[in-house]
Parts: sequence; structure tokens; C-alpha cells
Amino acid sequence: MSYSHLSIIERSKLEILHSQGQSSRAISIKLRRHKSKICRKLDCAAALKAEQAQNAYEELCKASISQGR
Repeated sequence: MSYSHLSIIERSKLEILHSQGQSSRAISIKLRRHKSKICRKLDCAAALKAEQAQNAYEELCKASISQGR
């Protein structure tokens, strides 16, 4: 199974659409992502802005690489 992370552009669009009051289903259709992925991102990163979320993701990747994962 293939897994891909949201890009900074997708995170920005997600943030904008959510702030406009779009439903997670509507956002998932516009971003062409599964509804559950959008719901998870909205739930766990509700307080984070798109740039902060991207920076956090990149830091996790760096830590993972340095630990040999």
C-alpha cells in the first residue's frame, strides 16, 4: 500500500478550506484525498498552521533518518 504525506500546498489549502467552514468531506474531494486522512489531519493538527505542521513533519523526518529508521 502506498502512503504519501500532505505537501505544504495541500496543508495550506486544507487550512484555508477549513477556515471557510468547508466540511471534511468537501475538503477531501477538493484535495483528492481520503476523507479519513483529512479528518485525522484536522483532529491532530487543529491548533497548527500549515507552515508549522510542515516544519514539524520535516523535523520528525530528520529525527527518523538520524536514528536509522
